[in-house]
Amino acid sequence: MGYGIVIRVRGDYALFTRPEMKVERVSYEVITPSAARGIIEAVYWKPAIRWVIDRIHVLREVEFTNIRRNEVSEKASESEARRRMNGSNEPFFLSAVDCRQQRAAMVLKNVDYVIEAHFEFTSRAGPEDTAEKHYNVALRRLRQGQHFHAPCLGTREFGARVELIEDGAIPSSPLAGKRDLGWMLYDLDFSNARDIRPQFFKAEMLDGVIDLGGVEVRQ
Repeated sequence: MGYGIVIRVRGDYALFTRPEMKVERVSYEVITPSAARGIIEAVYWKPAIRWVIDRIHVLREVEFTNIRRNEVSEKASESEARRRMNGSNEPFFLSAVDCRQQRAAMVLKNVDYVIEAHFEFTSRAGPEDTAEKHYNVALRRLRQGQHFHAPCLGTREFGARVELIEDGAIPSSPLAGKRDLGWMLYDLDFSNARDIRPQFFKAEMLDGVIDLGGVEVRQ
């Protein structure tokens, strides 16, 4: 295991979309490991390291609310992007006005999590990549509130407030007992860039804590 960090993540709203819902957006009950990793990577990421989520602490009761959101019904075409890269001078854009549509969404509100994570080295690490170096840079960026892009809670309009916990004092959760959260998205497998596959795990929460150590991941 590499060097670990503990952060607290809060926000007014969150949307961790369940992939089985094809039309309307419905959030999982809690933050997914991939979304937690994305928040940390928004603060500090390098090709030489990979962040691994160890535990997720849920510090508030799960609350849902319904909203309507504007989305676009199309996405930029890869083939059109390649044409521009190969020298085409045609305009390349996606008109949000022409593609806009409204969708209902069941989102979380007033979320509050503590995320325990550590990093491991990847095959792209070099001799200059030491655990102390990356750990200290991550701590400095968290202390100073720096980030590469704004951390968010599932979607960009739901911003996340990120705070470093250095004394190990994790607030207690009001949730008690065992809770079966069903199959949840764990992460995406990027080992084959042409065939990116989702990974799922059977999520259980015990006294407000989801322990991800040794979980069985399935595609």
